[in-house]
Amino acid sequence: MFCPDCKRLMRPDRAAGVWRCTGCARTLPLGRGVEVGRSTPQSRTVDVVEKTVATLPKTSEVCPKCGHDEAYWVLRQTRGSDEPETRIFECTKCGHKWREYQ
Repeated sequence: MFCPDCKRLMRPDRAAGVWRCTGCARTLPLGRGVEVGRSTPQSRTVDVVEKTVATLPKTSEVCPKCGHDEAYWVLRQTRGSDEPETRIFECTKCGHKWREYQ
């Protein structure tokens, strides 16, 4: 909780039953606001979607395993920062993965 006057962090003083500001020493009753560790659990419904959605970019690259001519690709920095990235491909048909060092 933050102090409404100076906007600094207020800490709970359980012995006195108040929130105490670390900057201006203002106090507020402990019942105000949300106390850390005492929130009530909320139930949520999660929908499971079994359909996969391709979000990676595609390119024309021949798969060395099945010969298909389309693949997803990503760039990763696998070596030092002064070295170029590594392009990682994944075949859209068989899922085979391979790398291309630049």
